[in-house]
Amino acid sequence: MVLRQLSMAPRSRHQLFGKLAERGVSEHVAVEILDRYEEVQLVDDAEFAKMWVRSRAQTSSLARSALKRELAEKGITGEIAEDALAQRTDEDEMAAAEELVRRKLRPLADPGDRAGRDKQVRRLVSMLARKGYPPGAAFSIVKNVMADG
Repeated sequence: MVLRQLSMAPRSRHQLFGKLAERGVSEHVAVEILDRYEEVQLVDDAEFAKMWVRSRAQTSSLARSALKRELAEKGITGEIAEDALAQRTDEDEMAAAEELVRRKLRPLADPGDRAGRDKQVRRLVSMLARKGYPPGAAFSIVKNVMADG
């Protein structure tokens, strides 16, 4: 069961433990199995967390707060999560947010249309907020990108 799960995609120990529990494997047996998989380095939460952060940051432009929440859902917390999140700098995060806003920015039909501009700002700030960016930073990023053109 564990090998099948790992062959589909990398998994955290917590996720694998959940799958074993779903299949009715006793807690004691599940712990022994997962301990053995860790021994032979087929399960490594630290490596999983680092890979998850790199992948999700690149494909979804998520902020560290959103990545931290996703890691917690996968059972990765504490020092392991912090170490994985440390590979994402403030500069990386801001550059990713700016690039995302540039991609989503649509030219306004009438540059003088204040209501249209405000609507676009709200839409872009909301998008960044869903990706874990704080509201102040999101407004600042959107304002700067829109000012650049």
